[in-house]
Amino acid sequence: MAAFVGRICGSGLLSPKSGATLQKVGKYGASEPRFPQGTRLRERASGVGAVQNFSTTRAWTKSQKVATAAGVLVGGAGALLYALEQSVAASGTEVHPPALPWNHKGMLDSLDHASVRRGYEVYKQVCAACHSMRFIAYRNLVGMSHTEAEAKAEAEEIQVRDGPDEAGNYFMRPGKLSDYFPSPYPNEEAARAANNGAYPPDLSYIALARHGGEDYLFALLTGYCDAPAGVVLREGQYYNPYFPGGAISMAQALYNEAAEYSDGTPPTASQLAKDVSTFLVWAAEPYHDERKRMGIKSVGIIMILGALTYYIKRHKWAALKTRKISFHPKSNKQQQQQCRVRRDVEETGHQPCRPRIETPVKTQTRSDIFLK
Repeated sequence: MAAFVGRICGSGLLSPKSGATLQKVGKYGASEPRFPQGTRLRERASGVGAVQNFSTTRAWTKSQKVATAAGVLVGGAGALLYALEQSVAASGTEVHPPALPWNHKGMLDSLDHASVRRGYEVYKQVCAACHSMRFIAYRNLVGMSHTEAEAKAEAEEIQVRDGPDEAGNYFMRPGKLSDYFPSPYPNEEAARAANNGAYPPDLSYIALARHGGEDYLFALLTGYCDAPAGVVLREGQYYNPYFPGGAISMAQALYNEAAEYSDGTPPTASQLAKDVSTFLVWAAEPYHDERKRMGIKSVGIIMILGALTYYIKRHKWAALKTRKISFHPKSNKQQQQQCRVRRDVEETGHQPCRPRIETPVKTQTRSDIFLK
């Protein structure tokens, strides 16, 4: 609003017009305009002069008044909406997750591969009982957290329904690297029936699907507490201030020593939440590290091309930017001569003939041609 008023003042909309200039007030309350010396304003016979209006708005045009009114209405509506939004946001019980110093947040930082491996172990031992990751295959683990042999061993632990065979029957076989992570339920209805009507979401892209990303996931996994006074939870619900609405159907899954790490890291609740959050970030962005590597290469190439472009620009524009144009006015004799010629043309109506200058022709002799 203040910026809009400042623009109006700067553009001269509030400046009085020529008919609303400040004038000297006479003894009868009438305005006495200033006249040149030797003249005076004759007062009317009634003794009261014409009263000058000093209001600036009456001197405005119709378009100026409409623009000012529209600006005031828009500014007031914006301020009202902002105030209502702030009051509604303040009335909720939802808590925003704090920003945590993750190792991969920097522009040149990659994911912690050891944490990704531990996060996979947490998902396998705890989260896979309810949540699926149907967009992640075992081959994606190769080169990131597992070797090819380790990824094959992980895939062979599951049984995949395959077929039909030559007899038309389906059969179960060990998993391969091309297989995706199995789902704990055959369909959505079975998942809802096993979780009191709540459907556990797929975790493949959960880090990108939730506002806050890994900060929200870590806060949600470690933020369970008792419901405050006045909050009534239904059967099978738990209170988590970081979840929208506070009531969540997922019970607290991570406790101290809820899972075991193969590298011997102490499995505290915060460590488990940190590792599984990092693993979910990798699952949502499998090309996280490659993207940053390409960014570094792109910045280097852009800097080289930028320097080359700047050099070419300076080289091409140097002739134009350093060009000097000077004006030499004609002398008085030339101006007088042009005036006489123009006057003669106006009087006679004919363009004066320029004197023809003949150049002498030099004749060539045979000796001259021979010498050439």
